[in-house]
Amino acid sequence: MQKIGKYEVIKEIGKGATSAVYRAYDPFQNRQVAIKVVFPEALGDKEHGKRYRKLFVTEASLAGKLSHPHIVAIYDAVAEDKANYIVMEYVDGTTLEQYTQHDSLLPMQKILEISYKCARALDYAARQGVIHRDIKPANILLAGEADIKISDFGAALTLAAETTQVTGVGSPAYMSPEQVKEQPLTHQTDIFSLGVVMYQLLTGRLPFQGANNYSMIYQIINVDPPPPSQQRPGIPPRIDGMVMRALQKNTAKRYKTWDEFADDLVAAHGAQEKADKDFAESEKFEMLRKLEFFRQFTDVELWEVLRLSAWRKHPRDTVLIQEGDIGSSFFILVAGEVKVVKQERLLNVLKEGECFGEMAYLGKQKFQRSASVVTLSGITVIEIRAEDLGKASDLCRHHFHGAFLELLVDRLAMANVRLSQLLADRNISIF
Repeated sequence: MQKIGKYEVIKEIGKGATSAVYRAYDPFQNRQVAIKVVFPEALGDKEHGKRYRKLFVTEASLAGKLSHPHIVAIYDAVAEDKANYIVMEYVDGTTLEQYTQHDSLLPMQKILEISYKCARALDYAARQGVIHRDIKPANILLAGEADIKISDFGAALTLAAETTQVTGVGSPAYMSPEQVKEQPLTHQTDIFSLGVVMYQLLTGRLPFQGANNYSMIYQIINVDPPPPSQQRPGIPPRIDGMVMRALQKNTAKRYKTWDEFADDLVAAHGAQEKADKDFAESEKFEMLRKLEFFRQFTDVELWEVLRLSAWRKHPRDTVLIQEGDIGSSFFILVAGEVKVVKQERLLNVLKEGECFGEMAYLGKQKFQRSASVVTLSGITVIEIRAEDLGKASDLCRHHFHGAFLELLVDRLAMANVRLSQLLADRNISIF
């Protein structure tokens, strides 16, 4: 096969009972894509054809609807008599399946990082009215160190859809009790499934095992698995408790929201000893969410900020900006304090969440710094180059513009107050 529609096939990269996946080139967008082609005989199968077609339509209907850095993007879908295929983002990586064996387990820090990104991506999907229903290692792609993408939304439940949803879909080993009972589902079913994935990544074993699906389903409904630490010594109690809460059979005892789950993942990550002094991406993301500067940013835009920013730590008395220098970066203070000085005169003290050097971006050119900025304590700061922000999405730049505008208005108001005080003081001294 040399072409699929307008796409030039490079090679086959996977094949299953109902479909094959090809790596291809999109000449119109100048990018590589992955194309899932459903076999005609699968759709025409007398026993399961209707079901397969429904799953295909479900995934195809999400084309362009889920835009998140940790979800595989669906670009296009074609449903014709002779061709039924879905065009997706191509991810140069592997699934998490290879890291579910005893001799190939990932470090706990990386598992927590991956789980956090999955939680945030599935929270985003849930807010769009989509429940995945088939979270498992085979549907989580890992590229690089810890960049993940959730794939295969064929089994997804779309809460806004008016058509009848397919029941009984998913992989039994990762299903929640309510899913195997074919009860109404919420986002909590995906929380349970992610708990199963975490258990397997941590221990190399599934929490529920059986000789057949019926035995496994019985355990999912009736049997509590042992904590992960019993399978892999050295797992801290905090991680044990988190996984076991995600695996609660009663949804009232399970995590109620993705935010709760994500918060615990960040706390567990922070409690683990680190080999270096860098922040994990999960910690960075949570820090951004708490800063007033990023109040109007969505989660998707915050991930974009992480991609285009550099995070740095500096000790006290470090000169970050020198008056008179030419600069093209601006900074957002994550922790600590800095002072703004002009000709050795103190102008301001900035604290956590405040921005400085923004005129390097707003000026649209190489900007000569009008004041110096020096650290008053050990600080953590985000540096963003003006040229990098210029390449960001329209929505991301729009929210930066809004934050800058609020910042400038606040500073103008503060300057007016100081001027009024200065004039008042002079009047008093005259009389």
